[in-house]
Amino acid sequence: MTLIAIILATLAAGIGSVWLAALLMRMGLGGRTDSVGPQHLLSLAAGALLATAFMHLLPEAFESQAGAHDLFATLLIGVVFFFLLDKAELWHHGHEHSHAAPDPTLHAEHDHAHGHDHHHAPRTGGWAVLTGDSVHCFGDGILIASAFMADIRLGMIAAVSVLAHEVPHHMGDLVVLRQTSPNRRMALVKVSLAGAVTALGGIVGYYLVGQLQDLLPYFLAVASSSFIYVALADLIPQLQKRLSARETVAQIAWLIAGMVIVTLVSGAAHAH
Repeated sequence: MTLIAIILATLAAGIGSVWLAALLMRMGLGGRTDSVGPQHLLSLAAGALLATAFMHLLPEAFESQAGAHDLFATLLIGVVFFFLLDKAELWHHGHEHSHAAPDPTLHAEHDHAHGHDHHHAPRTGGWAVLTGDSVHCFGDGILIASAFMADIRLGMIAAVSVLAHEVPHHMGDLVVLRQTSPNRRMALVKVSLAGAVTALGGIVGYYLVGQLQDLLPYFLAVASSSFIYVALADLIPQLQKRLSARETVAQIAWLIAGMVIVTLVSGAAHAH
């Protein structure tokens, strides 16, 4: 039963985030760097990730027999690990970029969705993007499985949080693939296949964590470090820009909305 729930949740998070990203792009969100739409999504995702890490995953980890010192050390090591992983990805992307002048509209959307200030857009980097996305989705699947192994409610919350933060990311992936291929439907299929790798990660995570039940609290701490790093190092910095009072209030409202959604999902799962 748990394995089926993991597969369904990882497919919903992995593929659902791609389709939602495509739908939002079709509606016109993310097409300009000054568009408020992507800012709403980033705020929502940051709130969901922070609430999941601090209000659900970490409390569950600390309720175990594991020592607080060891769990905090795992959390610290996890944050540093994801920082180094991010640096390695940026270094790789820097070598993938060509010096050809891209379509400025598409380039602006890609920069905004990813949150990186690239000065040259990839000309033939479609497969590199898909490979990196697949690895990322595989890791997300393992994190979701770890949460499910602790509690089905935690798993559902983690899946919603992953879906929320993957939407802006997949918007950028779709833009890159549309630069390398004029076939928009094929771009959607390719990114959806990469998103489906989340389910593979979930299955591997199910058997991996199942064999290492004593290490489950540490898996939860690593999952928390991932969510915290993505929220604080990737999403929130993109929101730190000079805005009008109205736009600032909207950012804060969407940030809180992300936390509320996680709380509602938690309450619904607990009641079920």
